[in-house]
Amino acid sequence: MRLYAQTPARRNRQVLVDLIAVAVIAVAVWVALAVRGTIMLLAEPGQKVESSGDSLARELDQAGDAAADVPFVGGVLEKPLRSAADAGSGFADAGASFQETVGQVADVVTAALIVVPVLFVLLLWLPPRLLWIRRSNALRRLAGAPGGADLLALRALTGPPGVLDGLPVPSGGWADAWRRGDPQAITDLSTVALEHVGLRP
Repeated sequence: MRLYAQTPARRNRQVLVDLIAVAVIAVAVWVALAVRGTIMLLAEPGQKVESSGDSLARELDQAGDAAADVPFVGGVLEKPLRSAADAGSGFADAGASFQETVGQVADVVTAALIVVPVLFVLLLWLPPRLLWIRRSNALRRLAGAPGGADLLALRALTGPPGVLDGLPVPSGGWADAWRRGDPQAITDLSTVALEHVGLRP
């Protein structure tokens, strides 16, 4: 299976297009990761809230433990401190939830920034490349098959206008030479058919 043309001009175009496709995909991934890093900066306040809430809850729990040891009024003092500790835990939970939300948004945005450009590039780049590979392999098999040169010559005759420009026209024209089975004309036409897709005879 041949991935690239044999003729320099077409091969250079194919390599250039492949490099551009890879570069666009790489840039899309780099931009997506950079955007993700920027979005994740928004999670820092949530981290601070979570850390502060945890610290406050620990301190108030310790204060509640100490207040519980106070004779007679320990239970009365402990109750509001435990409630305040629960509120601190609520702050910590809110900070963690905020970070999780920011992370989810960052994941969705990153995936969109990668998937959309990559799909766009693949839809524009991959089908023509696969079509060329399939066509070139079929023509190479045809060139090696019995009577393949005649069929390639016919392909050149029915190909795009101008494909035979620059070749010396045999007497009676190309179609007449092909019908007569002129070996030189068939060789020239089959060569043109192969070179048109970037293959050498």
